[in-house]
Amino acid sequence: MVEQASTMAEANSSAESAAELLSQAQKLIPIALERAKLAGGFPSRWKLIISKLELIPSRLSDLSGHPLFSKNQLSREQLHSVTTTLSDAISIADLCHPSPSPAPPTVGKLQMQSDLDSLICKLDLNLRDCALLVKTGVLSDATPPPSPAKRSTESEPSRRNVRELLARLQIGHSEAKHRAVDGLLAAIQDDEKTVLPALSRSSVSALVQLLSSTSPKIKEKAATILCLIVESGTYDALLVGEGILPPFIRLAESGTPASREKAVISLQRLSVTPDTARSIMGHGGVRPLLDICLTGDSITQSAAAGALKNLSAVPEIRQTLADEGIIRVMINLLDSGIVLGSKEYAAECLMNLTATNDNLRRSVVAGGALPSLLAYLDGPLPQESGVSALRNIITSVPPETLISLSVLPRLLHAMKDGSPGAQQAAAAAINKVSLISPEMKKLVCDNGCIAYLVRMLEAKSNGVREAAAQALAGLVSCKYCGRVLKKDEKGVPNLVQLLDSSPANNAKKNAVLCLLSVSSSRKSKKMMVAHGAIGYLKKLSEMDVNGAKKLLERLERGKLKSLFYRR
Repeated sequence: MVEQASTMAEANSSAESAAELLSQAQKLIPIALERAKLAGGFPSRWKLIISKLELIPSRLSDLSGHPLFSKNQLSREQLHSVTTTLSDAISIADLCHPSPSPAPPTVGKLQMQSDLDSLICKLDLNLRDCALLVKTGVLSDATPPPSPAKRSTESEPSRRNVRELLARLQIGHSEAKHRAVDGLLAAIQDDEKTVLPALSRSSVSALVQLLSSTSPKIKEKAATILCLIVESGTYDALLVGEGILPPFIRLAESGTPASREKAVISLQRLSVTPDTARSIMGHGGVRPLLDICLTGDSITQSAAAGALKNLSAVPEIRQTLADEGIIRVMINLLDSGIVLGSKEYAAECLMNLTATNDNLRRSVVAGGALPSLLAYLDGPLPQESGVSALRNIITSVPPETLISLSVLPRLLHAMKDGSPGAQQAAAAAINKVSLISPEMKKLVCDNGCIAYLVRMLEAKSNGVREAAAQALAGLVSCKYCGRVLKKDEKGVPNLVQLLDSSPANNAKKNAVLCLLSVSSSRKSKKMMVAHGAIGYLKKLSEMDVNGAKKLLERLERGKLKSLFYRR
C-alpha cells in the first residue's frame, strides 16, 4: 500500500508543473501557520511545528531559485510532498481547534500525540530534502525525462536513469530509497561501466548510510552495491572517508550470510592500504575476522584470512594482532583451511608477523607453527610465503628439531623446484642455518645444498643470485664446504660470472669472498684466470670491493709463477 500510494503521488506530481505546485505550497503556508497557532492542547509540540512551518518559505525560495527547478522531476515530487504535509498540518490543527461548545473528541489523546509526532517527522524530512536538493547537487544530478526525439537512443536513457536513481537514494522516505536501491542494483549488475562514473560523494554517503538500515534485505542490497564499487578500486578513499568501515565490521560480525560475505570481501580489498588497515584495527575489526577464519564458509574464510594478512603487513600493529590470538588462528588455517587460498594467506600472515620481531618469532615457534609450515611446503601451493616464514623463524628453532623434522630436504626442494621468490627465501634460510655452528655447515653440505646453490648462481633473478652467493659465502668459511665447492665443475665458473661490476649486480661482493676462500687451490686459481676473473677484479679493486684486491694479487702472482715455470 505504501509503495502504491507513493507511486500515485509521483504520478500526480508529474501531471502538475513545478510552478503550479510551488504556488499551491505558498498559498497553504500562511493557512497552516494560522491554524497551528490557534490549535489547542500539546503546546510544546505545536510550538515545534510552528517553528518548522516558518522555515518552509525560505527552503522553497532556495529550491525555486535553482536553474533546473522547473525542468526536474525531483523538484515536482518534492513540492508535492511539501503540499501534502501542509495539508496534513491544517487538518490536524482543525481537529485541535478549541470549540465554543463541548463536543465528543473525534481522535483520542494518544492517537493525536502520534499524529503530531508523525507531522513533525514529515516536516523535518521536507526541510532536509529541500536543502539537500539545492546544496548537494542532487537536483543537477537528476535530469528531466527525455523528449520523444531522444528516446530512440539507448545509452543516454541509461545514464539518465542512473543519475536519477543515485539522486533518489538521498531524498524522500525510506520506501522510496529502497526502490532506488533495487533499481541501482539492477543497473550496476547490468552495466557497471555506466553506474560507476556517475557516483558522487553524496550518493556514496547515502549508500553507506543504508548499511545501518533496520531492514536486513536493504543492508544486503546496499552491501552488494558497495562491494561492487569497492572491487572497482576507484573510490577506496571516498568510501573510507564516508565511514564505510564501522558498518562493514558490524555486518562481518553479525550480518546475514549474504551481507557478511560482501562485507568481508570488501574489508579484504580495502585493507590493502596501510592507513585503512590501521583503521580496521582501530574500529575493532580484528576479532570478527578471526572468528570468521574459524567458523566461516570457504569464501568468507578466505577473504577474512586475506584481510588479516593485509593487516599483518603493517609493522606497528603486529604485536596487537598477536595479542588478539592471530598466531593460533593462522596455524589452524594452515592445518585445516577449507580452501587452498586460506592456507596461502595464513602462510603469508605468519611470514609478515615474523619479519622483524624476535618475540613474535619465538611465539610462532612456541605455538607449533613449524610442523604446519613444513606440511604446507609439502603441498601443491606456491611455496614462497611458506619458505619465507620458515626462513624468518629458523634461528629460533633448536638444531635438533631442524634435523628431526627434516627441514633441510624441504629447503632443497624449494631451491630446486620453487618459484624465484621461494628459491631466494630458501637460500637465505640455508645461510641462517649455516651460521648456527660448524656442524650445521657440514650437515648442509652433506645434504647436497652446495650443488643447488651453485645452479642458482645461473638464475635470471638478481635476488636469487645474490641469496645463493651469500649462502655460499657463509658455507665456504668451513674448509669441508670449501672442498665440496671446488669439486663442483660449475662452482668457480659461475662465481666468476658474478664478478661483473654492474651496479645492478649485488652478488659480486659475496662472489669475491667465495672465490677468495677457495683460491688456495692452484686448480681453482687456474680456472678463475681462464674464465676472465682478472679483468673483473681489476674493476672491482678500483671500486674498493672488499677482498677484490687481495684475490687479484693472488691470481696475478700465480699467473706470473706459471709464466716463469713454462720458461
